[in-house]
Amino acid sequence: MSLQLSIPDSVIAALRIPEARIQKTLLIELAIALYQQNILTFGKARELAELDKYEFGQQLGARQIERHYTETDLSDDLNYAGC
Repeated sequence: MSLQLSIPDSVIAALRIPEARIQKTLLIELAIALYQQNILTFGKARELAELDKYEFGQQLGARQIERHYTETDLSDDLNYAGC
């Protein structure tokens, strides 16, 4: 399934973003907002943003958004690593 959002031309014209970067910037901003609200996981948010793990992590850090990482996640990672 694919979804297209319709943004009014007046809103697009009001954006203070170079035209060539509008779509990429909006995808990143949407991904970050959905991640911050715990609607998307880190992996799915970075997929939406079309960024690799490092780049998406940098975007979160620049906005001082903490990664969602629980003790259960840590335990799972340690078990996977064989620790």
